Amino acid sequence: MAELLPFHGLLPSVERASAVAAVPYDVVNTREAAGLAKGNPYSFLHVSRPEIDLEYGIDLHDEKVYRQAGEAFRRLCREVPLTVDAGKHLYLYQLQMGDQVQTGIIGAASAAEYKAGIIKKHEKTRQDKEDDRTRHVMELRSHTGPAFFTYRGKPDIDAVVAKELARTPLFNFTAEDGIRHTLWRIDEATSEKLSELFRTEVPVFYIADGHHRSAAAARTAAECAPKNPNHTGKEDYNYFLTVAFPADQLKILPYNRAVRTLNHHTPATFLTLIGEKFRISPAEDGEVAHSGEFKFYLAHEWYLARPKFDLSKLNVIEQLDVSILQDNVLAPLLGIDDPRTSREIDFIGGIRGTQELIRLVDSKEYAIAFSMHATTVDQLMAIADAGEIMPPKSTWFEPKLRDGLVSHNF
Repeated sequence: MAELLPFHGLLPSVERASAVAAVPYDVVNTREAAGLAKGNPYSFLHVSRPEIDLEYGIDLHDEKVYRQAGEAFRRLCREVPLTVDAGKHLYLYQLQMGDQVQTGIIGAASAAEYKAGIIKKHEKTRQDKEDDRTRHVMELRSHTGPAFFTYRGKPDIDAVVAKELARTPLFNFTAEDGIRHTLWRIDEATSEKLSELFRTEVPVFYIADGHHRSAAAARTAAECAPKNPNHTGKEDYNYFLTVAFPADQLKILPYNRAVRTLNHHTPATFLTLIGEKFRISPAEDGEVAHSGEFKFYLAHEWYLARPKFDLSKLNVIEQLDVSILQDNVLAPLLGIDDPRTSREIDFIGGIRGTQELIRLVDSKEYAIAFSMHATTVDQLMAIADAGEIMPPKSTWFEPKLRDGLVSHNF
C-alpha cells in the first residue's frame, strides 16, 4: 500500500499566498534567489535560501545559515501569517504552464515506506545534500519543500479529484513566470476517503523529483524517534510533505549537458573520434526529434549523432539517451568518468532551450554542449521497478512546484 495521509497543513493567508510562494531551493543559486526575493519580505526564499540575508559568500553549511532559516520561518509565521489548519486535510494542487495542466494531491507520505521501498527511487543521493536538507528540516521542525511523487492513475481517485476541482479554490494566482498555481483544501471526510483509496488501490509511489528531500525525511524520522520515549511510529515526524501526480499528466523536458573542455582534442579530432560509433551529420538546430539520438553544438555548428550500434541489445539503463551519451562520449572521449563529481560538466534544464546551449559555447566558457531527447515517465517507472538507478540529471520536470503554499510541521 502507499500511504498519503491528511495532516494539519501550515498555509499562508489568502492575500499573501502569491507573495510567499517560491521556486524550489535547488533550482536557483544564491544570486538568482536574492534577485527573486528582492523587495519581497514574504518570499519563502528567505527560508529555503536563507544565505540571501547574510553576508555574501558565506559557507552554505555554516550554522548561521540554518539559524537564519529558522528565524525567517518564524517571522513569516508571525507576519504573513502562516496558520496551521485545525483539521487534518489533503489538498489539491494544480499547475498550468501553457497547455500543460497537472493536478496533484498534497499529503503526508511515510518515511517508513520510503525505507521499505514502497516509495521507489531512480536516483542516488549525495551525503552532503542529505545532510543539508536534514539539518534544514530539523531547524524548522517542518517539511516546507514538497517531494514530487507520481503514481499510475486510478479511475476511483480521478473521480474524487474531478469532483473537488469543481469547488472554489483557496488560492489561485499566476506567478511571474506565467505559471498558474491553484490550491484547494479538501474537507476532512473526503480527505479520509481519498487516503483510503490510495491505501487500497495504489501499491507504490515513484519519486519524480525530490530524492534528497525524501532521504532527509527518513533521516529526520530516525533522528526524532529515539528522543521520544513514547514513540509509536504514528507521530508527525514519521511523515513528510509530498505532492502525488498521476503519471499520465506529467511532462519531462530534456536535461542537457555542457562540457568545459574537449579533453585535449581539437574540434576536428573530436568529430573523427565520435564518428567511430555514431553517424554524424550537420543539423540546422538543436531540437532532438527521436529517442536514441542526440545533437551537439561545437565550434558554432550543430551536429546530429545517430548510433551505429544496435540499441535493442542494450539493457533498460543503457538504452537511456543520457546513458548512450555518457557511456560512449562523455567518459571515453571527454574524460567525464563521474558526472556527479566532475567540475568539467554542467547540466542545463530543458526549460532554458537550446539557445542557452549556443550562448554557453559561444561565450567560450564551454567547449561543447549536448542537446538531449527527454526521458519518458514510463522509462522512469520501469527503471525504478527494476531497482535500478538512472544516471544523474536524467529528468527535468516542468512546471516546478512552489514552496510555502502548504508546509508540514512536526
